[in-house]
Amino acid sequence: MIKASIALALIGLGVLGASLSGAVQVPFYLPLSTLALAGILIIGRDIPKFLRIFLVMIAATHVVLVLLILGATLGAITGDYTGYVPPPSAALGATAFGALVFGLSYVRVVQTVCRIADRYLDSQADSVIRIPFIGLVRAREGTIGTWMIAILIAINLAQVALNVRLSFFSRDMFNALEAKDAAAFWYQLFIIFMPLAAVFVAIALTEVLLQNVLTIRWRAFLNTYYVGEWLGDGAHYRMQIIGRGADNPDQRISEDLRKFVESTYSLSVGLMNQAATLVSFVAILWTISVGFTFPGTDVEVPGLLVWVCAGYAILGTWVTHLIGRPLIALNFEQERVEANYRFSLARLREYTEQVALLSGEPAEKEGLGKRFGQIVDNYMRIVIRLIKLNTFTSAYFQANVVVPYILTAPYYFIGKISLGQMQQVVGAFSRVESALTYFIQIYTTLADYKAVLDRLTTFEGAIASAQRIGGESKLAVTPAANRELRLRNLNVRLPDGRALMHADGLAFRPGERTLMTGPSGSGKSTLFRAIAGIWPFGEGEVLVPQGQSMMLLPQRPYIPIGTLREAVTYPAHGQAYSDAAIADALRAAKLPQIADKLDEERAWGQTLSLGEQQRLAVARALLAKPDWLFLDEATAALDEPTEAEIYQVIKEELPQTTVVSIGHRSTLAAYHDRRIDLKRAENGLSTPVDLMQPQPAE
Repeated sequence: MIKASIALALIGLGVLGASLSGAVQVPFYLPLSTLALAGILIIGRDIPKFLRIFLVMIAATHVVLVLLILGATLGAITGDYTGYVPPPSAALGATAFGALVFGLSYVRVVQTVCRIADRYLDSQADSVIRIPFIGLVRAREGTIGTWMIAILIAINLAQVALNVRLSFFSRDMFNALEAKDAAAFWYQLFIIFMPLAAVFVAIALTEVLLQNVLTIRWRAFLNTYYVGEWLGDGAHYRMQIIGRGADNPDQRISEDLRKFVESTYSLSVGLMNQAATLVSFVAILWTISVGFTFPGTDVEVPGLLVWVCAGYAILGTWVTHLIGRPLIALNFEQERVEANYRFSLARLREYTEQVALLSGEPAEKEGLGKRFGQIVDNYMRIVIRLIKLNTFTSAYFQANVVVPYILTAPYYFIGKISLGQMQQVVGAFSRVESALTYFIQIYTTLADYKAVLDRLTTFEGAIASAQRIGGESKLAVTPAANRELRLRNLNVRLPDGRALMHADGLAFRPGERTLMTGPSGSGKSTLFRAIAGIWPFGEGEVLVPQGQSMMLLPQRPYIPIGTLREAVTYPAHGQAYSDAAIADALRAAKLPQIADKLDEERAWGQTLSLGEQQRLAVARALLAKPDWLFLDEATAALDEPTEAEIYQVIKEELPQTTVVSIGHRSTLAAYHDRRIDLKRAENGLSTPVDLMQPQPAE
């Protein structure tokens, strides 16, 4: 930025000096606008990187404009090429747009957009990209994204320049028709138009390719980032237990990120394109309407067509905003109710057996009907609002067809402008009006984009809250040199701060099989979560043997979607164990009927009964061979004989593993050396009591 600003300042000073000396004849504001843009670059060096890209590209465009203007002034650009030379006011417009970009950096919603976008642009991850005719190029992902955005901006600016040149082609072609000059007509068509059209098509195709490559790479990076933040350090679990988590994180990661990337690109580059269009075609309108008088009077109004076009567009934009403003909240609500309905359907699919056993289909239909009714109700509110909005915008845009003809026809009939100029005015008016009403055209997109942005920011806020709770937790899990797992002055609390359990000095000894009992709600499972390090509420310390592994099997195991091999080896890689080892573990866990289906892919969480799922989880433990195995009612769905066999298998296959179980069955006592009972006082606080327990039965 500093180098670019210095170069721009030197150009501005050079043009200013040449103008003062009389070497070139340019408007005074040309060098001054160049120096002003150099100053904007200097003070804008600390704005978000996403905006800095636009600022640098505006500066580069400004330099090109100045060089073209100087070339025409010095006589280096003549003939048909003068149609490629913008008026000096275009450089002034570029400076104004640079100031606008700098000003946008202080708008809160733009800061939020840039904060998310800059995560990608600041990425230091090594990556590669294939460039036609060059091959694979290795660079940082953020650098690749920066260059792609810059090239796409350059393409859009080139398209604006081509549109300006085509407006002059339209003028000259209609003048040739008016004069019945066949040679001039064919010259304009074949020599001027066809090369311009070929270039336009080529860069349009390039834009499509680059835009799609950029958006998928951008989305892939943000997807990896948000998934990492959500799953990192148990944030996803804490978001759920604190009850303030953002709803439907799956939708926010999959759908909202896609919309954010696509809309951020289209809206930002689209705004720049429209701004450049506005500057370029305002200059054309201003030049043509020199000497125009206000209709019905002799009063000359400089740039009359520009002011009429601006007033017309501002009125349309203001009315559109009044009508469409409620769409922002309605779109946000639509995203929420749609996500809730999808989640309900997915939840029903997961628990289809339980619903069938309870004959819960009528209740599910009623619940789904209510949720879909919320979708319909909110959708109809959106439709009603869109009807109002489209009624106005449709009428507004239909009027656009005839308004420029109504404005210019009187001047054409009195001979003030030619037919070609009239057509150029119509085209320029349409471009200027379209640029000024860009807000109208994208209003519904903006409303949806704001809703997406709000959902991403609330999702980030929920993750931040969960991370903060984890970071501020006074309940520490500390590796220690001792062989025992010991609780030191441990207070386990509920998320609302109420004390649930207190334990001090309780130790689980290696090699000993311990059974924990107690009434429901006394904190047994929560204690296991605290030992595992995922429960953040409380104080005290859990001293765990250093270098030893732990595994906790809950009552309802998690079965990932995929092959049986992946389900059994989870969370390890599917190839971490041999086929023979996995099959042996399944047979040992009393699942011989599926031991030969390792590569069969299906929804195993729905195919297997809860008892089979619990035995599959035991097979995971047999493969992993942890030093410490915590069973949180992990065999509660088994019949007593099978439960006895499973505990015997664990004892035989994992002789070095220390087992700690939670259970309510009296038969479990026979498989453990020791029993700890949680006694709950009247105030709800539980404390562990070590009970004598006979040796387990052989």
